[in-house]
Amino acid sequence: MQACKEERPWFGIGQEYTLFDQDGRAPLNWPVNGFPRPQGPFYCGVGANNVNGRNIAEAHYKACIYAGIKVAGSNAEVMPSQWEYQVGPCEGIEMGDHLWVSRFILARIAEEEKVVVNLDPKPISGDWNGAGCHTNISTLAMRQPGGMEHITKAIELMSELHEEHIEEYDPTHGLDNARRLTDHHETQSIHTFKTGVANRGASI
Repeated sequence: MQACKEERPWFGIGQEYTLFDQDGRAPLNWPVNGFPRPQGPFYCGVGANNVNGRNIAEAHYKACIYAGIKVAGSNAEVMPSQWEYQVGPCEGIEMGDHLWVSRFILARIAEEEKVVVNLDPKPISGDWNGAGCHTNISTLAMRQPGGMEHITKAIELMSELHEEHIEEYDPTHGLDNARRLTDHHETQSIHTFKTGVANRGASI
């Protein structure tokens, strides 16, 4: 952080997770020996037929606020029993502290409900969305007038190190994310670096 402190980097993290029953065999409240109806009505959904675990997600959000975590939002995700919350903006390595403590709080609250928090990038195989940890970053120059020039330059530099970044992104050097980044379910192929504006399937 000291090497780039003049850049004033801000980070925002979108942490997706899936709630599982206590035995860890299936997502929370999924049919026994079966699957829910196809994805579609669950994203930002409401109603007991569309959402599982809102009590946990909302208790987590409130606990993070009480603990001083820089939590910025929460929503039900595309797959049923899957949620996301956003942390930030945080400057520099402060983000790591807020993210890790928020994960601890989430696991502790779920424990009270006898529910397991799963951070696997593809907890259910097949035609179901995975769960990522999306990273947003900006420098001081990017946040000022003319910032798009600096954003474009940073993206060009990142494109040159795509494979190296993929290997660093998960503890199995990309093998876990290869199950999620398939060019399907709102993702880009793990082998392709792609940018886009308002494109949920792009790398950036």
